[in-house]
Amino acid sequence: MKPPRWQHDEFRHVGADYNDPELARAYDSRHERFRGDMAADCDRLLDALQVDPGSTLVDIGCGTGTFAIQAARRCARVCAVDVSPAMLAVARGKAAAAGVGNLTFHLGGFLTYEHREPPADFVTSTAALHHLPDFWKLIGLRRVADMLRDGGVFYLMDTVYSFDPAEHARFIDAKVEWFARAVDAEFGEEVETAFREECSTFDWVMEGLLARAGFLVERADYTDGMLARYVCRKGSASHRIPSR
Repeated sequence: MKPPRWQHDEFRHVGADYNDPELARAYDSRHERFRGDMAADCDRLLDALQVDPGSTLVDIGCGTGTFAIQAARRCARVCAVDVSPAMLAVARGKAAAAGVGNLTFHLGGFLTYEHREPPADFVTSTAALHHLPDFWKLIGLRRVADMLRDGGVFYLMDTVYSFDPAEHARFIDAKVEWFARAVDAEFGEEVETAFREECSTFDWVMEGLLARAGFLVERADYTDGMLARYVCRKGSASHRIPSR
């Protein structure tokens, strides 16, 4: 179904254009420079979430598919979703090489993916939600809740600001410099673009959005002022705080 004209266009890139095939192909090697062994990191997360062979999982913003592939090795079924055809092309190639058959890929995102299967046990998302403005974050999070069974788990890792806004200039300069050293000058420019053009929000805003979408936040970890990890559980309809 074609989205209405007034809906936010989540396919229009914000920040780095990961629909560029060259950037998509280089994504893993560049991110491993500061994230380390990404497959091992995915396995640690799957352990922490207690994913088991009977679980179903939706990964929104799957990128090059590293997490979705690791999840498919443990789950009954995985749906991997991304707005970038170039990233999905890389992910499909990696999945074929890994020989996983219980993994399907879908072009879409928080606002456009239609989950046509039974409610999932888990929904995960890494570094994707911040591409949406706050109003559309809430709409997307409510759609995530609708994809989950009651009591299902939503794991969110995203850029969420917990630093002192009064120190924003010093903080941003330091982050740009660090990423330029850790990866390369071009990546430092991408981080500049992210601060300037993307839609990352504050920790207190994100916690409110999650609550209004119907999630109970079981754990919130804030790292170095700009990263956050949330483990949330879908509550009953009575837990969804109405927007005023």
